[in-house]
Amino acid sequence: MSQECCHNHDHRPPHARQPNRTGPDAIAAATLVTDARWSQLRIDAMDCPTEERLIRNALGKVPAIEALEFNLMQRLLRVRHRFEDVEPLQRLIEGLGMQAIPLAEGASASAPAEVKKPWWPLALAGIAALAAEVCEWFALAPEALVAALAILAILVAGLPTYKKGWIALKNRNLNINALMSIAVTGALLIGQWPEAAMVSVLFAIAELIEARSLERARNAIRGLLQLAPEQARVFESGRWIERPAREVPPGTRVRVRPGERIALDGEVLSGRSSVNQAPITGESLPVEKAQGAPLFAGTINGEGELEYRSTRAAGDSTLARIIHAVESAQGSRAPTQRFVDRFARIYTPVVIAIAVLTALLPPLLLDGAWLDWLYRALVLLVIACPCALVISTPVTIVSGLAAGARGGILIKGGVFLELGRKLAWVALDKTGTLTEGRPRQAGMELIGSLDRQARAIAASLAARSDHPVSQAIARAAEEDGIALYGVDRLTALPGRGVSGLIDGRTYHLGNHRLVEDLGLCSPALETRMDAQESQGRTLVALCDEQAVLALFAVADRVRESSREAIAELHELGVKTLMLSGDNPHTVATIAREVGMDDARGNLLPEDKLAEIGRRQATGAPVGMVGDGINDAPALAKADIGFAMGAAGTDTAIETAGVALMDDDLRKLPQFIRLSRRTHAVLMQNITLALGIKAVFLALTLMGQGTLWMAVFADMGASLLVVFNGLRLLRGPR
Repeated sequence: MSQECCHNHDHRPPHARQPNRTGPDAIAAATLVTDARWSQLRIDAMDCPTEERLIRNALGKVPAIEALEFNLMQRLLRVRHRFEDVEPLQRLIEGLGMQAIPLAEGASASAPAEVKKPWWPLALAGIAALAAEVCEWFALAPEALVAALAILAILVAGLPTYKKGWIALKNRNLNINALMSIAVTGALLIGQWPEAAMVSVLFAIAELIEARSLERARNAIRGLLQLAPEQARVFESGRWIERPAREVPPGTRVRVRPGERIALDGEVLSGRSSVNQAPITGESLPVEKAQGAPLFAGTINGEGELEYRSTRAAGDSTLARIIHAVESAQGSRAPTQRFVDRFARIYTPVVIAIAVLTALLPPLLLDGAWLDWLYRALVLLVIACPCALVISTPVTIVSGLAAGARGGILIKGGVFLELGRKLAWVALDKTGTLTEGRPRQAGMELIGSLDRQARAIAASLAARSDHPVSQAIARAAEEDGIALYGVDRLTALPGRGVSGLIDGRTYHLGNHRLVEDLGLCSPALETRMDAQESQGRTLVALCDEQAVLALFAVADRVRESSREAIAELHELGVKTLMLSGDNPHTVATIAREVGMDDARGNLLPEDKLAEIGRRQATGAPVGMVGDGINDAPALAKADIGFAMGAAGTDTAIETAGVALMDDDLRKLPQFIRLSRRTHAVLMQNITLALGIKAVFLALTLMGQGTLWMAVFADMGASLLVVFNGLRLLRGPR
């Protein structure tokens, strides 16, 4: 660059200085930076894989662009690049005949305003094409008039296709627009005027119908996500006022009237009501809410007015996290989708090669008529587009994800949705999963010389633990008015319990395994513990360095839904396994009660991990159900990790592959059934797309196929697979 150029004092923005730079010029003029970053663009014209392939081919060749992530259903493109700003990306996409609107990273794509095109040009083109067909069929007009009517129809209906086709050919991309342009031009060159016109009109109509049907899929999914109201009624400066929900900070006092949707996550301060939580948790019945109960944005208040304290900002609500998870899941590609994409890359060139051979070989080798075989080759070009095949998988997967979200099952991607049907084993934690997770202290037995002091020491240690069993001991002491001691050097012992210093003396509170590790077990103690554990109770021992001082019996009730869920899993051919850190007697008792196939007790987190791995080693896909925190290693190891009761927990939605938004285990077999239905629809769509193409391929080679039939084959198949995929949104029959 010359010194004179470096000192050019033009202070206009880059896009004003270089208004017409697109393609390579946009890259040449762009400023690069060292560190790559992500940018998000909304491309309203990116309707189907045709546009995706065009953008991928054009942007994928640019060295400064490192990665592309497409979300066709939301019309979003994420680009990892080293440009100083997004303008070069916009210019590149503009060179492909599309407009790109930058969005803030992580923002949802708002629905673009629908621009209704006038219907009369397409109607005029249809009348002209039909008139050309009638005139030629009945010999009512000279060929010049037939040709004029056909060209009028093509100019009115087919010009957008020609423009897109020319851009595709310039970028060496043989998409449906390029193939249609070649086919229509070829038909004109061999004198098939009416048919060329009818094909242009039919293709324009089919594209319009396909765009509307895809928009229906987007609207259905968008409707699931746009649940929370935009305004919230908040208490400020001594009065109630309306404020945008996105501006309300946590800790604000909010009021919701009967029948209104709740605007923000919160905790009830006053009032009683029932709340329909189906949009978040999928629960069929309203949930009673009183002081201290949690509320979720997007749920519907029932008959009573509620005042609550907002606990999260609108952008961080449970609903917002669900939206983020579903949108992220849409961007990920399921195994079937990846296979279809690879297949389509092979399929199109093969069919185009067959079309070229069809045009050349019969006339050269078998004295076939050139025009006849050229016409057949043009028909094959239209059949070559794999649009129906490629669009079949994202529509089906996204419909399945949306159906799951509607039912309170948050699936983190098509990978998990497809894998669910293959699960052979489902492993379940006990406390809080099979049981209610709110155990109560059912008894206490003193062994040492301590009396009331033993309960105070045990409760002091238990109050510092977040395990439900420990919390039961702390609650019982609180209810009896027992004062707690201060605890120093508290240490969590994973899978065993806790220990700490009280008045300078070390105490331990934990399970049977902890007692054994401390070397404090004896035959007499074993007999005492077995008597309690055989009743399905969990034993917690308080020990010092020399002896066991007291035993606390804790009982937890089995969830009503657990037996039904296990029975449904068995009906689906899935085996069940309980993995618990509790004693083997209690684990075996509860396993019999709910009908489990196998149960393992006295397990540390690493033992649960090993049990999962042992079954996976046999080739059996394994799911693990837990709370998303304590069972994190096993959840990560399992083929699918299921987080129970994810609504209201910060980490569960992030850690598990599938989040069951309430505590109903019956959502587990519901997810497996959804996975199997989704797979069935995927197979139907792939069979439809390929089957229709194969039929018309054979008809064309036999001389029975026509250009307009090929258009019906291509776009008809696309419509069929879209509508078939949308069936999943209706839920199970």
